[in-house]
Amino acid sequence: MRSLEITKDLRSYFFILYKLAELGARDRTVKLSTGFIAEKLNLSQQTVSRQLIELERKGWIRRTAAREGSLIRLTEAGEAQLRAVHSALDALFEEKRPISIMIEGVVFSGLGEGAYYITRKRYREQFIEKLGFDPYPGTLNLKLVSEYDIQMRRELDARPGVDIEGFRDENRTYGPVKCFPARINGREDGEVVLALRTHYNSSVIEIISPHYLRGALKLKDGNKVKVEVFLREI
Repeated sequence: MRSLEITKDLRSYFFILYKLAELGARDRTVKLSTGFIAEKLNLSQQTVSRQLIELERKGWIRRTAAREGSLIRLTEAGEAQLRAVHSALDALFEEKRPISIMIEGVVFSGLGEGAYYITRKRYREQFIEKLGFDPYPGTLNLKLVSEYDIQMRRELDARPGVDIEGFRDENRTYGPVKCFPARINGREDGEVVLALRTHYNSSVIEIISPHYLRGALKLKDGNKVKVEVFLREI
């Protein structure tokens, strides 16, 4: 994306430059009084007069004194300032950025069921196919820290993720799983998994990764962990 350098001059004079263009001074010479411009910008006449002098000095407008006002037109340099802002805003709104939320939790030891579920053949095959990695046989379990974090976790239920289909074997039924790409403590990549098993409520998240996250991040029970969860646009 093209980056706009917000200079001190642009910060100081953008709004009056924009207003002059809005009043027609980009396409033609217009007759305007400082009082009229001041009213439109909710500024004092003294401030507007000072800013017009500066715009003329910078070569952003041409101005000629006239009876009860001035004849004003933007120069190519002045229009270029507005076009720079326009281009930067266009790029900003057109750019597709990943949407993410940040969730914080505290590491705790689960009951060891994560390893059991993750190593089921049909789950594992789908993790490899759809997520692109063979997960370490276990989950990193986080107890969420605040009501805000719990609410962010609940919002994941309504968001589209990567769907892992449920299945049935000769013994039991295994439910579907929804996954979201995540970055743990800004260093390790993984996936937040929802409904891998159901006895945890929305105050807990579980994370899988190709790596043993406790070892890779030197984590132990009670450590706080920040998880950036990447979302698809709805």
